[in-house]
Amino acid sequence: MDGTTFEAMKAALRGPVIGPQDQDYTEARTLYNAMIDKRPAAVVRCMDAADVMAAVNFVRDNGLELAVRGGGHSGAGLCLVDDGVTIDLSPMRGVRVDPVARTARVAGGSQLGDLDHAAHGFGLATPAGIMSTTGVGGLTLGGGHGYLTRKYGLTVDNLASADVVLADGSFVTASEDENADLFWALRGGGGNFGVVTSFDFRLHPVDTVGMGITVWPLDMIGEVLRWYREFLPKAPEDVYGFFASLVVPPGPPFPEEIHGQKMCGVVWCYTGDPGAVADTLSVVDEAGPPAFHFTSPMPYPALQTLFDELIPKGLQWYWRGDFFDQISDDAIDVHARYAESLPTNLSTMHLYPVDAAAGRVGQDDTAWAFRDAVWSGVIAGIDPDPANAGAVTQWAVDYWDELHPHSMGGAYVNFIGAGESPERVKSTYRDHFDRLGTVKKAYDPDNLFHANQNIEPTA
Repeated sequence: MDGTTFEAMKAALRGPVIGPQDQDYTEARTLYNAMIDKRPAAVVRCMDAADVMAAVNFVRDNGLELAVRGGGHSGAGLCLVDDGVTIDLSPMRGVRVDPVARTARVAGGSQLGDLDHAAHGFGLATPAGIMSTTGVGGLTLGGGHGYLTRKYGLTVDNLASADVVLADGSFVTASEDENADLFWALRGGGGNFGVVTSFDFRLHPVDTVGMGITVWPLDMIGEVLRWYREFLPKAPEDVYGFFASLVVPPGPPFPEEIHGQKMCGVVWCYTGDPGAVADTLSVVDEAGPPAFHFTSPMPYPALQTLFDELIPKGLQWYWRGDFFDQISDDAIDVHARYAESLPTNLSTMHLYPVDAAAGRVGQDDTAWAFRDAVWSGVIAGIDPDPANAGAVTQWAVDYWDELHPHSMGGAYVNFIGAGESPERVKSTYRDHFDRLGTVKKAYDPDNLFHANQNIEPTA
């Protein structure tokens, strides 16, 4: 982008346009994942939907590359593009809750913590992730799962409508009654179809929940996973627990004697009577005696911030994922080997439940194509030191290569890592892929929005 074009963009927009010559440029191009080092020609911090419309028109008319940034949590760094323009929605943060209708209107640049805090004031919440710093937009457009998914479904199952700026610069609302094909595609199809400037969500009565953390010695991972694969799918929908292999962090609530040890465990959320969480989770002894087991009532937003300080912005990340309908004995052998070889103290593997309420939604009702999945798995190599970027990446890739044959073949689109093939995107959408291509053709025929897990327009 030459200087004349840059100045013209600044004149066309209300929000700041930040380029390499500006003092704020380094901060503006910094993402949650420090492994991503891209240099856009401009970062446009949009103040409102009108700014987004103007930015889209400017980028399209000048033949520039475009990316869209919400919370900046894209593991693959898809919210930046070298030498192009990033539309940054971070100034557009805000939540308006209607406690009578039990709905929330969430601005496109909001983070989960914004939604959790605003809704909690009325004893309400919606399923969305496990970290408060995650962007609402990226998580939702990929489908979205979290602590409340077994009880209330995916994030997109609770989306009532969305306001979208399309590739031609027009502004539309997508819902079951307006632009229904676009609404179908937004619910799991990623950022392929436009810039969502606000989301309307349905909320549910969630206030204080029962949280729990259980860890077992790593040599018990086989017994624990065999118990977990039987227990969790049959458990009441108020019981949610994601499995993890981990290095125990050096802090509360863990006792000092297990700090730094490689272990396996489950992080629990119970949406029944929070006072009954200890009795409800006493079943963990069936897997064998844990090294540590902790339960407590906790405000839901506090649970959502549990990992914020442990894995803050600025770490090296590489992740890959897959869906699973079972945890086979052969898969358990793979998990055991790679848990033993965790390359750094923050590297981990999680299995997130996506069954129960999420599994009751019709297979073709949304773009999310794995309603028959029981777990959404992610392998994450993480470390603060850039010198370890290669090691954590190789561990995650090798782990995924061995585990993938035991999966369902596709992945939560937000867990597809940098550099994975276009075939991975196709396998993620199964027989929805062609329909998504048709919707793409209708709303973005020239594929302006392609800095994503891309679905090309098809006739």
